[in-house]
Amino acid sequence: MPRPKTNDSDALGTPSRRAALRLLDAVLRRGEPLEQALVAATRHVYGPDRGLAHAIAAEVLRRLPDLDALIDSVTERPLPDDAKARMALRIALVQALVLGTPHHAAIATVLPLVDGGPRKLVHGVFGAIVRSGVLLPEIPALPPLAESRWEREWGAEMIEGAALAIAAPPPLDVTLADPAETDHWVTELGGTSLLPGHVRIADAGSVTDLPGFAEGRWWVQDIAASLPARLLADAAHGSAIDLCAAPGGKTLQLAAAGFTVAAVDVSNARIKRLRENLFRTRLKAEVIAADVLKWAPVEPADALLIDAPCSATGIFRRHPDVLHRVHPPIIEEMAALQARLFARAADWVKPGGTLVFATCSLERQEGEDQLARFLSARPDYAIDAPDAALLPAGIPVHPDGYVRTLPGMLTAQGGCDGFFIVRLKRA
Repeated sequence: MPRPKTNDSDALGTPSRRAALRLLDAVLRRGEPLEQALVAATRHVYGPDRGLAHAIAAEVLRRLPDLDALIDSVTERPLPDDAKARMALRIALVQALVLGTPHHAAIATVLPLVDGGPRKLVHGVFGAIVRSGVLLPEIPALPPLAESRWEREWGAEMIEGAALAIAAPPPLDVTLADPAETDHWVTELGGTSLLPGHVRIADAGSVTDLPGFAEGRWWVQDIAASLPARLLADAAHGSAIDLCAAPGGKTLQLAAAGFTVAAVDVSNARIKRLRENLFRTRLKAEVIAADVLKWAPVEPADALLIDAPCSATGIFRRHPDVLHRVHPPIIEEMAALQARLFARAADWVKPGGTLVFATCSLERQEGEDQLARFLSARPDYAIDAPDAALLPAGIPVHPDGYVRTLPGMLTAQGGCDGFFIVRLKRA
């Protein structure tokens, strides 16, 4: 298929910056997830340029408050948030100050983005900032809405941890199909391990080129994301249902632990990735495409894992867009959905069976509050606190028996995503 033509006035490298502009517009103006917007926004760029567009947009989102503060420091009147001039300056400055792009290239590639607009203003503001020698803060500022909400819920220490966590993309975590091979894969992958069956790699490069990927010996999964299935595998055996299962990390964990797994998800695109992961790892599970609010199993299972849809604010290290597009109405909407799912699925566990509920959210409404509401309605369930040995050193079991991972935990080892996890036993 022939490549589409680009604007004749574009400097070399401008198409990738145009794609970055489209990505930022999708996130900041339309509230789309960055990964969801990627395909449409980068349809006119190829190969490394696609990766560059994503990297530029992600770094702008990591540093947005600080970039805007720099821009506002040299303009007489604040530029509108959605003005192309501000967007172009964000893209130019993050290249020059974070990604190491030469200054002349950083500005030349964004000026075509404001054709018909204030090019002289953009050029002048950029020049004034870089000539001053000012740098972005080493520790980024969080968006005010997220900072105020999290400080209210978790305190100043968490805010400090979150700011440190957003400063740079996190290391790569992988979960091993066979925990007995941990030492081998630590050596083979040049990483470290925080738990049996886990390897952390500081500078991974291309994931698919790493040893063991093609053979299916491991899969990518943040250390915190691996904990829900670890807790379930430690407490139950036999049949397991994994709800909202795709792209499949927890399904793979359960299958590798010996469960007979039914993996349920509503998204055909995500189910495709789940099937690909099962094929690559040679693990087996029954894959079911269904809406969990309409579907029901033929019979209850010994174990049930609910990795519930949520605001995903806990994965902001890899997905900084959540800091800007997730607002209280979204959190409330997701919490209501979780409550319906939690209540419905609780009947799918055999008496004496185990249920693990988890969300990758830093909001109490999607964790602690959800648990309290469930337990008040279901006296047949009780918290089954896990042994601390199942968790990495530095992630505690809460006195009430659940697990809450927060920014600031495991900082010296590279951090972890924010999760709420509780294991419940049915009477």
